[in-house]
Amino acid sequence: MAINRWVPFREAVAFHNRVNSLFRDLNEEQSGGEIARFTPAVDIYEDAKKVVLKLEVPGIEEKDLDIRVEHNTLTVKGERKFEAEEKEQNFHRIERRYGSFLRAFALPTSVDTENVEASYRAGVLRLELSKKPEAQSRQIKVNVGGARKAEEPELAGVR
Repeated sequence: MAINRWVPFREAVAFHNRVNSLFRDLNEEQSGGEIARFTPAVDIYEDAKKVVLKLEVPGIEEKDLDIRVEHNTLTVKGERKFEAEEKEQNFHRIERRYGSFLRAFALPTSVDTENVEASYRAGVLRLELSKKPEAQSRQIKVNVGGARKAEEPELAGVR
């Protein structure tokens, strides 16, 4: 006998998602497709000196990307255009998404918003945001052992 795990409201959540999808599609049709039709995947990581974002935007030309930093928010806008000569073809299936997108990322205060580098290669937009010098980690050397330096003055009553 198989044991089925009961998850409360599973059906309600699935129904909610279907209704949201229906209204999103309906809203896009009524607005002429101006709403973002897809969301590029992003990887975000950091090291001691920088924060790096990589967005998957294949098929989008560099001139169709708009990258801005305002008020500690990084926004990336773009558009993947459906080519006019392809519209007249007799498609059997269209699975790729077209249209505009917008991604916004809140930046930590440790990021130097004046020092941002962007590169685009093989359909991946790479953004490097340098950290402020005071936010970068530094190593502190710890002296091991009980020996004190000869030039250090001895505190009264403390040994």
